[in-house]
Amino acid sequence: MGNEATCIVEYDGTSGEAKALLETDELIVRAPFRVKVSFREIKQIDADDERLRLRWDSHTLSLSIGREARKWAEKIRNPKSLVDKLGVKPGQKISIAGKIDEKFIEELQKRGADLVARMRRDNDMIFVAVDKREELDRLVGIRKSLAADGAIWVVRPKGTPAISDADVMAAARSAGLVDVKVARFSPTHTAEKLVIPVTDRKKHRNRG
Repeated sequence: MGNEATCIVEYDGTSGEAKALLETDELIVRAPFRVKVSFREIKQIDADDERLRLRWDSHTLSLSIGREARKWAEKIRNPKSLVDKLGVKPGQKISIAGKIDEKFIEELQKRGADLVARMRRDNDMIFVAVDKREELDRLVGIRKSLAADGAIWVVRPKGTPAISDADVMAAARSAGLVDVKVARFSPTHTAEKLVIPVTDRKKHRNRG
C-alpha cells in the first residue's frame, strides 16, 4: 500500500470511499472529500491495526487502511526530510543542472554531499531542473556524467501543459534511461528519478 491508499474515509461525520495520499509534509484525501492537511496542523494522532485517526482545528479524519495505519501515524509524527526521501547520503558526488531551490541546495550541503553546480564524470546523483519539455533534450548529454548505478532526478513544475510526466518518461527512454520513482519536491514541483537500466550498466561503466 505504501503512501497511497483507496479506503473508507470518515471526515467530519461524512463517510465514503476515497484515495488518500501521504506526502512528505501533508496528507491529501481526494474527491469527494478534498482534504489537504499539513502535518504541522495535526494536533492528535491515533492508530491501531485498522484505522488512522487524526484531529486538527475542528476537524476529524479517519482512514481505514489496516496495518498501514500505524506506519502512516509514525511518518506523520516523524516525517522524513526531502533529502532523506530522495536518498541523498553523505559523501555522494552530486551535480546540479539548472536552477534548483536554494534551500534544497543548503540541505544537500548539510547532508555532506560532494556538490558542484556543473557536470562531471561519475556522479552518484544529478538534479536537473526543467520548466518545459524542450529542455529534456539535455538528458542525453547528462547521462554521460552519471555513475553506472547513479540516478538523475528531474525536477519540474506541477500542473502545467509545458511539461508532463509523459514527457519526462519519453525523454528518458530516448536517453537510454528508465523512470523508477516519483517524489514530491515542493508544493509547486515534482521530482522523477531516472536510472540506467541494469542491463546497460556494465557497458556504461566501461565506457572510454
